[in-house]
Amino acid sequence: MIWILQVLFSPLPTPALISLIAVGAVIFLWVITRPKPLLPPVDLNKQSIGIEGGARRGALLTDNNLLSYYFEDAKTLYEVFQRGVSISGNGDCLGYRKPKQPYQWLTYKQVSDRTKYLGSGLLQKGCQASSKQFIGIFAQNRPEWIISEYACYTYSMVAVPLYDTLGPEAIVYIVNKADISVVICDTPARAEVLLKNCEDKKISCLKIIVLMDLFDKELKDRGTKVGIEILSLQEVEELGRNNIKEPVPPKPEDLSVVCFTSGTTGNPKGAMLTHQNVVSNAAAFLRCTEIHNTIECTSSDVAISYLPLAHMFERVVQAVVYSCGAKVGFFQGDIKLLTDDMKTLKPTVFPVVPRLLNRVYDKIQSGANTPVKRCLLKFAVFMKMAEIKQGIIRNDSIWDKLVFKKVQDTMGGRVRIMVTGAAPISPSVLSFLRAALGCQIFEGYGQTECSAGCTFSMPGDWTTGHVGAPLACNIIKLDDVEEMSYFSSNNEGEVCIKGPNVFKGYLKDPEKTAEAIDKDGWLHTGDIGKWLPNGTLKIIDRKKNIFKLAQGEYIAPEKIENVYIRSTPVAQVFVHGESLRSFLIGIVVPDAEILPGFAATLGVKGSFEELCKNPAVKKAILDDMIKLGREAGLKSFEQVKDLYIHTELFSVENGLLTPTLKAKRGDLVKYFQKEIEALYSSSQE
Repeated sequence: MIWILQVLFSPLPTPALISLIAVGAVIFLWVITRPKPLLPPVDLNKQSIGIEGGARRGALLTDNNLLSYYFEDAKTLYEVFQRGVSISGNGDCLGYRKPKQPYQWLTYKQVSDRTKYLGSGLLQKGCQASSKQFIGIFAQNRPEWIISEYACYTYSMVAVPLYDTLGPEAIVYIVNKADISVVICDTPARAEVLLKNCEDKKISCLKIIVLMDLFDKELKDRGTKVGIEILSLQEVEELGRNNIKEPVPPKPEDLSVVCFTSGTTGNPKGAMLTHQNVVSNAAAFLRCTEIHNTIECTSSDVAISYLPLAHMFERVVQAVVYSCGAKVGFFQGDIKLLTDDMKTLKPTVFPVVPRLLNRVYDKIQSGANTPVKRCLLKFAVFMKMAEIKQGIIRNDSIWDKLVFKKVQDTMGGRVRIMVTGAAPISPSVLSFLRAALGCQIFEGYGQTECSAGCTFSMPGDWTTGHVGAPLACNIIKLDDVEEMSYFSSNNEGEVCIKGPNVFKGYLKDPEKTAEAIDKDGWLHTGDIGKWLPNGTLKIIDRKKNIFKLAQGEYIAPEKIENVYIRSTPVAQVFVHGESLRSFLIGIVVPDAEILPGFAATLGVKGSFEELCKNPAVKKAILDDMIKLGREAGLKSFEQVKDLYIHTELFSVENGLLTPTLKAKRGDLVKYFQKEIEALYSSSQE
């Protein structure tokens, strides 16, 4: 006992004393500089609450009153932007850049003035300040897109985005369906698409094309021949400046946008969204992030715009940004230059799609190309994940400096909020990137018909494998789907949404509207969901045989199969895709009678089984199918990339067909699981 006291109270040697003080200083410094954990706004084990009728609301709500707006002075998109003008102190609003140049900025006041000039100019050209006046916008992301959109809102007109991926026939259909007399285009090439259809007498309602870029007299003369007036954006703005009209602000219940979805079969459908629809969706995001100043959106934030403005995800993000008086910088228009744009812009808010995150993930993994680097990466992710589980999100730890700084710098080095949506993301990729990127990564789920989102992951929730809890603007219930054995009593069923963010229906299509919204106002999504014990939603299936690829494109496999079955050597075909993959693959059973003759033309002979295994035969069948697909107008993402040739026909007896001879898709996936995985492994994404 005495010797212990002697050790404790005897003087320490100077080196030991200095070492002890140094260690103490390091510990003290670590304690005072360590970030405070982000406390979740609700109990993460109870993120949603059951209400009457079997539905659930987000636990962020204190009662059953759903959120229609966040700011008292911003109940429409017009008011949202005017609020931005006010609280930004006329700060920078829209940024753009030329190659290898810094960003140039338009202030909120400049943008607001130009929306009045353009809107007044359109009124001077015969447009009506009414929600019955539809204005087409056919352009890539750029400041003039926003000026055109908000010019519509300033005078209660309705924006109708057009985009190339719909295809020229769909653009004709939309212009005619929405009876659009004015389209604002960015380039002469897009104007020529419209003019060609006017010349072919496929479009009759179009009267004016307004061009953002310069164009020649030849284009103007070509328009005149078919009764189309072609004007520059500058001309229309100047006309409005000289004939300025007082704004005619819309009401929350007025139509703001008709967003045509690409759909899966037939013509696109025009989802009619009101100002309240979009504003309520943006408000629900703001409610999620209000609890902590590290994720709250402020006027000092900068967002990068590269996701198509024709899609609602990007539009809701921008509504959030403008309501807070923050800035939006546009990419140059080339996705290959996005990294360069981000390094220059240094955004703090970065909306993403899973495919882009997958590329970031692959880039980090491929950079760890030695055993030492792989070990360091694994340990760094482990250490960062340990912090994340405690609610600590940061990008300035020793692991960030040693391992992750390079990838963070490719995004500008200041990103603090990322939102991923449009398609599911792999749980392992999401967990890894939360550690590597050192910022909040939220995952949302929804569709155009609910303005973009209906669920959102909760701040402080680091778990994956779900899409979060219901947003504060809607409630969600799961409906029984008896034919697929999904029952709400098991917390499974079709995801149905109700709230101020749910659209008003499809333009001039009461039949499709009735299919989407039932008599009680519930939007039926067609997705199958499951409530998890913590109150979050997990998407587990589709009600119909329709799915999304990783890039967010919808696929209707039966439509594709109906094209491929026309291939002479093909007896049966099954097209498969997955939401975490960017391409389709196929399982083909050849016609046993025709295949030998087909193979002979290639100079290949053998038994049926041998021919099915021959790579040259497989390639020839695939080439024939792709050719038929092109002729039938299939888009590139609708074409299969690789095949597995199977020798036995699908039948009722082997359990792969129903008694009515329809493919049992779930059973086919299970049966060919090994072959499917092999096809995806051998094909490059």
